[in-house]
Amino acid sequence: MVTQGKRETSIRTKTCPPPKSVLYLGHVPHGFYEDEMMGFFSQFGKVTRVRLARNKKTGRSKHFAFVEFKHAEVSEVAAKAMNGYLLFSKVLVAKVVPPESVHDETFKGANRKWRTVDRAALMRKAHNKARTEAEAAKREQRLIQSDKAKRLKLAAAGINYEFGGYEASLAKGHKRKRGLVSTAPAQKAARPN
Repeated sequence: MVTQGKRETSIRTKTCPPPKSVLYLGHVPHGFYEDEMMGFFSQFGKVTRVRLARNKKTGRSKHFAFVEFKHAEVSEVAAKAMNGYLLFSKVLVAKVVPPESVHDETFKGANRKWRTVDRAALMRKAHNKARTEAEAAKREQRLIQSDKAKRLKLAAAGINYEFGGYEASLAKGHKRKRGLVSTAPAQKAARPN
């Protein structure tokens, strides 16, 4: 207790938690992911977080990771043991990252399970979605304009090539092609029943 005039104050010493230490792991082979790392590095000591760098689009590994241990001395032992370790035909690189070099967002999203996003399915769904009448009409106009541009290029090159194109197929009134409107009243009246 320290006395200051009439007041007495007590000096409290905070007990800091032991510093956590981060291990950088490079040349991580395919198939050695978060769950496998967590299990493998737990033989050295308590692993608090693991973050494998992944490609945002494909979900594939970028072949480097960060492993956080509860105690600093454990990461030192793990770095010595794993640096130069041959794992699945890859020679690992393991280094202890100094605490001042660890970025705040190094372990962003480390505690959630990685789910790959099937981008091909998303693009396929977006491409095959049903179009509104306005969208279909806009697409039809773009097709007709590109058709005219092709005709002009062929004529400029001196090629005499006649083909019906999109306008001719719309005038015939065949079964509606996907994404083409062709519902103009004049065309409907011209179609034979």
